[in-house]
Amino acid sequence: MALDRWIALAFIALCCVYGYAAFFTMDAQLPPILRRNPVWPSTFPKILTVLGLIVGFIVLFSRKPNTGATPKEGAIDLTRLGDYHIGQAIALLVLMVVYALTLRPLGFLGSTVGFLVLGSLILGERRFHILIPVAMLAAGSIWYLVQEVLGIFLRPLPAMFM
Repeated sequence: MALDRWIALAFIALCCVYGYAAFFTMDAQLPPILRRNPVWPSTFPKILTVLGLIVGFIVLFSRKPNTGATPKEGAIDLTRLGDYHIGQAIALLVLMVVYALTLRPLGFLGSTVGFLVLGSLILGERRFHILIPVAMLAAGSIWYLVQEVLGIFLRPLPAMFM
């Protein structure tokens, strides 16, 4: 089986776990007064689950038009796996985990600016005079939208500054 089909199979398994949580565990925790609402907190995860399963099954069961010996353009060639930037991809995944772990200690603004700056450095951006203001503007804009427009509390700074 080709690599894209293995990835699709793993994606389907992930969607099944996410769907189980969306369809069964999230709704059980709702108070009785919210159960009569037309839109629940689990509505969007349910939609994502169904769409993810559809896309996963399309990739899993689609026929390959090119069955020749040479891989088509844009396909992943497992014989040349060392030519891809796997180190960058793994570093970005590790950075995502570090970002999630630093949200509370550093606050949203500090950890988001750090994530954007370090992620851009991993991907090769070196123009700091553009990188840092854009990261600060993006983090500040997202914080303002979530905090002020949506009304969801999001701690912008570490607890020692608040």
